[in-house]
Amino acid sequence: MKSLGKLILFLIVISYKAVSAQEAQNPIIFADVPDMSMIRVGDTYYMSSTTMHMSPGVPIMKSQDLVNWTLVNYAYDHLADSDALNLSHHKNAYGHGSWASSLRFHEGSYYLSTFSSNTGKTHIYTTKDIENGPWRAHEFRPMLHDHSLFFDHGKIYMIWGSGRLHIAELEADLSGIRAGTERTLIEDATLPSLPKGAKMGLPAEGSQLFKVNGMYYLFNISWPAGGMRTVIVHRARQLEGPYEGKVVLQDQGVAQGGLIDMPNGQWYAYLFQDHGAVGRIPFLVPVGWKDAWPVLGEAGKVPGKLKLPENKGLMPGIVSSDEFSRTKDQSALSLVWQWNHQPDSNLWSVTERSGFLRLKTGELTSDFLQAKNTLTQRTIGPTCSGSIAIDVSQMKDGDFAGLSLLQKNYGLLGVQMEGKDKSLVMVNAHTGIPEEVAKIALKEQRIFLKASCDFRNRKDIAQFYYSTDGSQWKAIGNELKMSYTIPHFMGYRFGLFNYASKAAGGYVDFDYFHFTTN
Repeated sequence: MKSLGKLILFLIVISYKAVSAQEAQNPIIFADVPDMSMIRVGDTYYMSSTTMHMSPGVPIMKSQDLVNWTLVNYAYDHLADSDALNLSHHKNAYGHGSWASSLRFHEGSYYLSTFSSNTGKTHIYTTKDIENGPWRAHEFRPMLHDHSLFFDHGKIYMIWGSGRLHIAELEADLSGIRAGTERTLIEDATLPSLPKGAKMGLPAEGSQLFKVNGMYYLFNISWPAGGMRTVIVHRARQLEGPYEGKVVLQDQGVAQGGLIDMPNGQWYAYLFQDHGAVGRIPFLVPVGWKDAWPVLGEAGKVPGKLKLPENKGLMPGIVSSDEFSRTKDQSALSLVWQWNHQPDSNLWSVTERSGFLRLKTGELTSDFLQAKNTLTQRTIGPTCSGSIAIDVSQMKDGDFAGLSLLQKNYGLLGVQMEGKDKSLVMVNAHTGIPEEVAKIALKEQRIFLKASCDFRNRKDIAQFYYSTDGSQWKAIGNELKMSYTIPHFMGYRFGLFNYASKAAGGYVDFDYFHFTTN
């Protein structure tokens, strides 16, 4: 009997460990996926996010379990035509472009709205097929900051603002605000998060409105001075109010987002956390209900583990390696890639040389941050590396091409052409001012470059390497101390670049980009 008891205990322990090993962990995505808006259609979840100045814009991700996500589409390829959005004539849209989106499904159609300080407009995109499109674009003035699109009783509304929140009805054709419908919804939505005498840092914003069991719930974020990012919820029995509000979560700075339910009746809040140089990373927080209020977390805390399927990793759903192998009728890039600003389509190709990405030089610049057609994808935590093989035989005098870690305080390693001589150069801009910290002569026409990132415990350190054979790597230059800066408002991204300072017309061919987790 004792042996049988030990066997049963052993099996119970093994079973428990197996179940535990399959649990999801927070953050659900250890990468820059901020300002999420999420919906469920049947048993499928869709999520939109912010990538601001990147193109294409407003990424859309899909999941069957709330944990493992795959990029399936973007709302637009081209936001508007301007020098800032096109990264032309010494202008840029860093930290701007399009901001927080609102994703909705209503009567068989998907609606995705966003706003842009570059255009001064509110943009709404609609489609019957969220994964394949096509999207129909609508736009109007003014730009409605951090708005929430909402359908109720046959009408379309938007709620927006900072501190003082507004509501208005939209025209049925989405051409603008219906005249005479705008009014103040909540005079000061920040108040529930302000202890008596406390000062406000960031007033309530990031509105997302939901209707659950006939009650309206408005989610916002605030940031009390000296405190942390805080989740506020206001509720009302009528859309127009009156609303009562309270703080529902204040832990680890995890905040800003909304509610999502599962087919089995479970509820979660999707929120994000500022996490240093890797960016703003998504968390899921279990939600219970008490006295018709959502109760977030476990004893008010964000759990490290979730009773959901395990995280299977972000490759290839969010980031991915690429061999650039395309047939002649496959001229598009995979969805993991975004251009730094809107690209010049005449200056890149994946078909001119089979199995390679070709980047050609165009508008002249000596500033990496003004270089057109830098192709990027996210870095991920806790550690990751990106490596390339590049053919530099067709570079011209004054050209510079290679691998970068893109943010305002960037780092890069590339091949620089001076006259007929090539050099391998590492540039470190961790102070905000680019500094050439290493330079060695290069004879090879094909070179291998790599950047490795360490985001563990917000260490935020990167090191660049080079190789002449693709297997033996040598460190070059010094460590890049990565830092998240508000001017770019984005986590660090790997970037493939090529720009000219003297004459256009040169080009380089990237054989591959390999993404690994260390």
